[in-house]
Formats: sequence, C-alpha cells, structure tokens
Amino acid sequence: MPLPLQHYISAFLDYLKFQKRYSRNTIVSYETDLTDFALFLRVNYGELGPEEIKSTFVRTWLASLKESGNVSRTINRKISSLKSFFKYHIKKGDLAVSPMSVISNPKVPKKLPQFVDKRDIELLFNHVAFPDDWEGQTARLILQVFYHSGIRQAELIQLQNGHFDRHNSSIKVLGKGNKERVIPISNELSAELATYLSLKRQHFTGLGHEFLLINKKGNKLYPRYVYDVVKKYLSLVTTINKKSPHILRHSFATHLTNNGADLNAVKELLGHSSLAATQVYTHNTIEKLKDAYKKAHPKA
Repeated sequence: MPLPLQHYISAFLDYLKFQKRYSRNTIVSYETDLTDFALFLRVNYGELGPEEIKSTFVRTWLASLKESGNVSRTINRKISSLKSFFKYHIKKGDLAVSPMSVISNPKVPKKLPQFVDKRDIELLFNHVAFPDDWEGQTARLILQVFYHSGIRQAELIQLQNGHFDRHNSSIKVLGKGNKERVIPISNELSAELATYLSLKRQHFTGLGHEFLLINKKGNKLYPRYVYDVVKKYLSLVTTINKKSPHILRHSFATHLTNNGADLNAVKELLGHSSLAATQVYTHNTIEKLKDAYKKAHPKA
C-alpha cells in the first residue's frame, strides 16, 4: 500500500523550510495549495501516492477551482505549487514522470501595479499631522521606511536594531530565502531612525528583543498593525483602490524608474531574483510617456 500523499507533502515542506529556507508565509501558501489538492483527490479518487496521480485528476481539480470563482492568478499559483512538488519528488526518485508536464497555465491579463503619486507622497510626509506620541512616531517611520527603501512588510517587521547603520545611512534586510541585501536610505530618514532608537532606549528599558520598530507596549510589530497604519494614512492623501504596504513598495520602484534609475539597480534594491519581476515597473514609465505625448504633441 502506498504511503499517504500527506507524507510526501510533509517531506516537501521540510525541504522548503530547512534547505530552501523559504519564509513562513511562502511555506504556508505551498501547504495550503497542496493540502487542498490532496483533499480533493481523497474525496474523488481515494488515497493515492504521487505515482498514481494522473494529469486528468489535476485538470479536474483546476476546473473545479475555476468553477468556484478562483481567478487565473490564483490558479497559476496552485499550478506552480504542484509543479514544484512533483519536481522535488522526481529528483528524490519517488516517481518517474510528473503529471504536470501536460498542464498549461491559464493566461493572466497584464495588470500595471498601482502606486501613490509623488505629490500625494509629499503631502503625506510634509502636511499630514502624526500624533506626538510613540504610536505616531512609529507610524510615520513605518511609512517612511516602506517608501524610502521599498522593502516588504515581513522584512520591515523583522528589522533589528543592528540592521540600521547610522554611519553609512543604510539598512540591512533579510529577504526571501534568507538573502541579505543592504539598502541605502536618505540622511533625513537615517537621522529620524537614530532619534527613534535613542528615545526607545530611554522609554523601554529591559526589552527582551532587538526589533527596530515596536508598538507602544514595547512589543514587536505584527502584520495587521502595520497594514492598518499604512491604510489609515494613505487614505488621507490618495483615492487609489489598494492602500497596503506593498503599494508603497510599488511606489518606491515606480518613482525610481520614472526618474531614470537603472533597472538592474532597482532589481537589487527590491531583492528580486530575476529582472522579469522588476520589468513590470517600466510599463508605468511607458504609460507616463504615452500620457505626456497625448497631452503635448499636436498630432496626438
């Protein structure tokens, strides 16, 4: 009798955690996709091992996802999860052929990333009043660090005191796959972080951790706290649909490319593993040029 599929899923997740050193959020996404697939197989075809899974079973599952209202982007992620899972077990010798070899990805319509206009960013930092207390200071720094560095939410939460280099005006970030990168920051932000650290030492003695940004109780920030801060303050200056930490990352990258920054440099700052992920920001630049052309050219 073959081992249950969950055994193979657990082995794959351990590989992602201990060898690939993926982030917890990434591993949870893989786990969710694979567990959902395993449940579908168990209900419809019984308990199967990897070598018994046919491409028709996969297609039936994907069709059911589409019927349930899942968008192409979500289905593509699930296909990617399955491809990685079967590829791993082929390398281990658990099966000879992947059922995913004949599965194609649905087309995803190209969507330009939303970003906050530069004038709205200036309004946020120069005219919005932040409360003169610890929460207000932390909120302002959350927004500044996101926009000035382009880091991800998880990367901001994990920032340690020692990751901030006052002398060189930079922060060290631990990104996806535990890859380190050093990001330069403005002298203005560097000075504000230094002041924040000094005040933190005065007001929070005996902290049992080294996290850089903390809440009013001296605790490490958590995702919902950070998201709520960003949404609250962006709502004061912009009407774009999404008001999340990732929008500030998009804004950082878009404003750099619009001002002529080298795409490879932007790629390194964002911590992208391939240039393809960064190139989406050039589309915003092209759209800006098209808009300028339409407004200014007599024959447009």
